[in-house]
Amino acid sequence: MKLSQFKFKLPEELIAQYPVENRDECRLMVVNSKTGEITHHIFKELINFFDEGDVLIFNDTKVFPARLYGNKEKTGACIEVFLLRELNEEHKLWDVLVEPARKIRIGNKLYFGEDDSMVAEVIDNTTSRGRTLRFLYDGPHDEFKEALYALGETPLPEYITRKTEPEDAERYQCIFAENEGAVMAPAAGLHFSRELMKRLEIKGVERGFLTLHAGRGNFKDVDVEDLTKHRMDSEEAIVNEVLVDMVNEAKDNNKNVCAVGTSVLRALASAVCMNGHLMTYSGWTNKFIFPPYDFTVCNALVTNFHMPLSTMLMMVAAFGGYDNVMKAYDVAVKEQYRFGAYGDAMLILR
Repeated sequence: MKLSQFKFKLPEELIAQYPVENRDECRLMVVNSKTGEITHHIFKELINFFDEGDVLIFNDTKVFPARLYGNKEKTGACIEVFLLRELNEEHKLWDVLVEPARKIRIGNKLYFGEDDSMVAEVIDNTTSRGRTLRFLYDGPHDEFKEALYALGETPLPEYITRKTEPEDAERYQCIFAENEGAVMAPAAGLHFSRELMKRLEIKGVERGFLTLHAGRGNFKDVDVEDLTKHRMDSEEAIVNEVLVDMVNEAKDNNKNVCAVGTSVLRALASAVCMNGHLMTYSGWTNKFIFPPYDFTVCNALVTNFHMPLSTMLMMVAAFGGYDNVMKAYDVAVKEQYRFGAYGDAMLILR
């Protein structure tokens, strides 16, 4: 597959800047990949497509306030710092992106907060934009993290062009988010309300959880036409024994297994056995999935409508079939579906 095959015209007004008022009341397009049939629903009607014993797999990663604004020593220049991950708890070392990167060199100090209460020193250059910062803070680690996060804001995707609002801290977080570490919310999970989760439980639909800490690499431009040459950033994934047993039992009983989001698909692809069953997994994955790809664990996928040329679109096309998915995207644009993390959803059935 070539990069240019995932280009389509997306009117700017279809990129959702805000979520719908109620999580489970966005629109839902259902695509049957066997027949090519497309139908239109409200998201809470998702329950009608699953029965007792079926399994929905969620990503329980939790987004932390990763975007900070600091000032460079002496010049006072405003620098955006995007926290990626903590490298060393004892020494308070963080892997970060900085913008504008050309102004930041090893040895520079950055000051954060109205009273410059948080100070960081640049100790390494990792990439053109990447840096390693050492935060200079005397106090317990929990206290440091609390103070650091108090300075940050919710890291909305760049295609959401408005300013971040306090409400985004709750809106850009799944209700079941538990394990902190993501800078990107698993958007498909944002549509699940407490009411819908309860209705699924009453119907006997099983819910399972894995963790994949989604990083900024999901937004990184693919800059090669030949997709085999693209390299994904690594992300930490954990697939535990409880989920493995639940999914394998469902498969043995010919029940449906549905991945909620492309991040779940990525994690499962790193934990699949030769026979299509799951095994436990804990580690890092940089798996890049694009058509053709043989998915053996799930036969359904809940996902949002993704940006042109994005790796998430490529993964969805791999799952639902390139022609089916690109046809569905044409329909989505014509029918004015909303795109992006705060947009509408698609259910693909195989």
